[in-house]
Amino acid sequence: MSKILNVRNLTKTYTSGNKELTVLQDISFEVEKGESFAIVGPSGSGKTTLLGLCAGLDRPDSGEIELCGTSLTPLSEDERALLRNQKVGFVFQNFQLLSTLTALENVAVPLELQGNKDASKLSKELLDKVGLGDRFHHYPSQLSGGEQQRVALARAFSNNPSILFAYEPTGNLDEETGKKVVDLLIELNRISGTTLVIVTHDMDLARKTERILKLKGGKVIETQKIG
Repeated sequence: MSKILNVRNLTKTYTSGNKELTVLQDISFEVEKGESFAIVGPSGSGKTTLLGLCAGLDRPDSGEIELCGTSLTPLSEDERALLRNQKVGFVFQNFQLLSTLTALENVAVPLELQGNKDASKLSKELLDKVGLGDRFHHYPSQLSGGEQQRVALARAFSNNPSILFAYEPTGNLDEETGKKVVDLLIELNRISGTTLVIVTHDMDLARKTERILKLKGGKVIETQKIG
C-alpha cells in the first residue's frame, strides 16, 4: 500500500511572552492509502496542533510532512489551500455549516467552487446517502445536531477527497446520535475508499479505526493496531 500521509520528525513550539512551549516533539508516523487511523490523547497533548500541521493549515518549526504525495514544506499558502480543496475533506466538532444556506446549498458549495455542473444533483445524492433526502431545503437552525453533522459529512465527501480529517466528530452529540454518525462516517469512508484520520479523546470511537496513535505531552507514546 502507498503512503498518503507521511510525517517525519515533526516539532512545533509556540512562544508565549518570554516562554517557549513545545507542543509537539519529534513526531513521526505514516498513514496508508485507504486506512482508517485515529490520533488520541488527553487535552493539551498536541492533537489539534498535529491535525493543523498534517492538513497544511499551519507550518512546523522542523520536520517534514508529505500529504497525498506532495511535500508541504515548499508550498505557499495558496498552493496548500489548492491541495486541500482538491484532495482533503474535513468534519469538525461544531459542524461549520453556513447558517444562511440550506442543507443542499451547504453540500453544493465545494462542488460549485470547483465548477462542477452537476453540483445540485450530486449534493442530493449525498444527502440521500446520509438519510436526509427529505431535508434538502431545511436550514441548519431547523435541523438537530445529528442532522447537521450528517450534512457536514455529505459536504466532506462531496469533493471525493483522498483523505478526510475528522476532528472530534461526535463532540457535540449525545451518545446514541454520536454512535449513528460514527457508523455512517465509517461506512461512507469504506464505500468511497477515502483515507480517514480521526482526532479524538474518545477511545470507543478510536477503536472503530484500524490503527491508533497515542499522544501525551506532545510525544508519541504508542501506536496500536486494532483487530
